[in-house]
Amino acid sequence: MRSHTHLTSQHRKQNMSHFAYTSTTAIVAFLILLLVPHSYSSGDAILSDEYDLEASTVPDSDVDLLEFPLNLEYLEAEFFLFGSLGFGLDRVAPNLTSGGPKPIGARKAMLDPYTRDVIEQFAWQEVGHLRAIKRTVKGFPRPQLDLSAKSFAKVFDLAFGRPLKPPFDPYANSLNYLLASYLIPYVGLTGYVGANPKLQGPTSKRLVAGLLGVESGQDAVIRTMLYRQALVRVHPYGITVAEFTNRLSDLRNKLGQMGLKDEGLLIPKYKGAEGKIRGNVLAGDSYSVAYDRTPEEILRIVYGSGDERAPGGFYPKGADGRIAKSHLRSE
Repeated sequence: MRSHTHLTSQHRKQNMSHFAYTSTTAIVAFLILLLVPHSYSSGDAILSDEYDLEASTVPDSDVDLLEFPLNLEYLEAEFFLFGSLGFGLDRVAPNLTSGGPKPIGARKAMLDPYTRDVIEQFAWQEVGHLRAIKRTVKGFPRPQLDLSAKSFAKVFDLAFGRPLKPPFDPYANSLNYLLASYLIPYVGLTGYVGANPKLQGPTSKRLVAGLLGVESGQDAVIRTMLYRQALVRVHPYGITVAEFTNRLSDLRNKLGQMGLKDEGLLIPKYKGAEGKIRGNVLAGDSYSVAYDRTPEEILRIVYGSGDERAPGGFYPKGADGRIAKSHLRSE
């Protein structure tokens, strides 16, 4: 009897020891899971949401608003690729062009190493933007783009109200290229700001928010690089960088025909943030909130005509997509 009681006691101790070990192991495992970074435990889900944009249904009302920005993304991709590398989408991602015509006049710019590196980063980002949009909606082929020095020179002449002599060449040096780049991402970002409240689907909103974030970053980098040289006089014109940006912003306001939605790098103090400062490295309204633009405003600007029905400028044959074509058909 005593022997049986001793064995039972031992068995109970072993069970308790096993239970304690198991409980301790479970608690330790639980604590380790708590300490593991969230990105490790949910990374697959994040990647799925991020890269499977087409998995969710896009409302019909969103399609046109998502397709229209392709016009500007094609322009940015080609300008930045050629400017930094000397070649464009036909070499790095020919499938994204969908057989659209090659850009006119684009070429490699004479950039210093730092500027070239920044612009190449922008270039690959724009390739990603094209992929993201075309994974979400069908899109359209690359439109005919005119990225020739002559095309940019016309814009700069229009901004100053007279022909610059010699004609402005965006590919001549780093400063000229940055001034030409000043023309591009900002127009796109105001378009995304304008489209965002009109979108209905969560996939559409997530995509546009992501595109807007990077486009805004590109614009901020360009403006910052120019702001450091704001008082430098651009050779051979003898005009400061700040004055160039002011003239270009004024031109976009004029062409857009919807009031003040654009500002240069140095502005009157009362127009600056909180009415306290002249420096304007980021453009914004009286609350320092980004301006918005409609597709029609954007077409007026990129056509250089002030009329969404009159193609020209960077799009000699007009932009593509239902929104742009609807205005061409109404001529």
